Amino acid sequence: MAIFVTGSTGYLGSYVVAGLLSGYRDKLNLLVRAKTEQETRERLWASLQLHFDFPEFLEYLDTRICIFGGDLTKDHLGLSDNDYHALVETTDSLIHCAASLNRKSEKQCLNVNLRGTLEVIQLARQAQDHHGLRRYSHVSTVAVAGQRKNEVVTEDKAIDWERSDYDPYARTKKFCEHMANRWLPDVQKTIFRPAIVLGDSRRPETSQFDMVQAVHFLARMPVLPLRPHDRIDIVPANYVGKAVVTIHQKDAPTHGIYHLSSGTGSQTFVELTEAIAKAGGMHRPLFWPWLGGAFSRSVNWAASRRGAVGHAGSLLKVFWPYLEWNTVFDNSRVVAELGEAPAKFSTYAAGLLKFSRENHFRYPAKTWPTNASMERTAVGRASA
Repeated sequence: MAIFVTGSTGYLGSYVVAGLLSGYRDKLNLLVRAKTEQETRERLWASLQLHFDFPEFLEYLDTRICIFGGDLTKDHLGLSDNDYHALVETTDSLIHCAASLNRKSEKQCLNVNLRGTLEVIQLARQAQDHHGLRRYSHVSTVAVAGQRKNEVVTEDKAIDWERSDYDPYARTKKFCEHMANRWLPDVQKTIFRPAIVLGDSRRPETSQFDMVQAVHFLARMPVLPLRPHDRIDIVPANYVGKAVVTIHQKDAPTHGIYHLSSGTGSQTFVELTEAIAKAGGMHRPLFWPWLGGAFSRSVNWAASRRGAVGHAGSLLKVFWPYLEWNTVFDNSRVVAELGEAPAKFSTYAAGLLKFSRENHFRYPAKTWPTNASMERTAVGRASA
């Protein structure tokens, strides 16, 4: 039997897979979208090389990983009947990490988040009916809380169906939670809601750069249109990955929903900018919140342009609501469960930004070695 994980080639999914491989002995069923068997391996290697060297990765691929080459948005996950039945029959629990983070595209969010989650829930339903499912873990987002201002939000008070959502991503993720609760009433479920996932507190390397670029841009501005003592809830990816893996593997977690966040320990803008400026030998920016309206209009204008200006404007337009809402998400549940709080962003932000700038906001990925054996690894049912 195995743990089925979606989103294994994504940033957060790679932390979940790496945590399961490093800390436990379970076999993993991984859904990877690609045109060929070798492409599935290469995509998985591109994701997991942040965590393993190639020989270690190849050993896991040979002994504990079964890759199913499919597509989250297709019927039966785009698998053949034989592979789909094999996936159902060998899946002991599920961790659904895959999602579209494209906050501007309602079409993509509907297709990947809603339609994809429906396919995963249907798989979970069949596994439950066939042999019983140990747990269904769903990675959601704190953004399901909708439009907020100056609040500390607890897990059980987050979803308010009368409250407006910021974007299609938040809206679809809220419905995904609802579908899991309605259609898997007899399955043990855990909902994880990460806050802004940014970097790794143990090392400067990252393979996700959108939010890093936004932070980089804001850190270089001499004046910020923000209130200096507003807080921003940032959590490192390694803490989120550890929380998902640890709680999923527990026989009886204390709660059904966890905010994976910094909570009331979230730092203020002035704390963050002081730390970044000090590490970089720069002056801390001034804070003029009364410029917020003009800045927002400038961002909207820039987002309609092309080139570097348009890219920067698009990033800021997407993330701006999350920067000015001054809302954090109570994390006392996960801190009690893990026995530790997440590292503060200021302790690792400078290294993260330095790595990102030096690599031009691209991860220096290694390609699949030309002399690597391909006969030892298999895709789909052949390696199950």
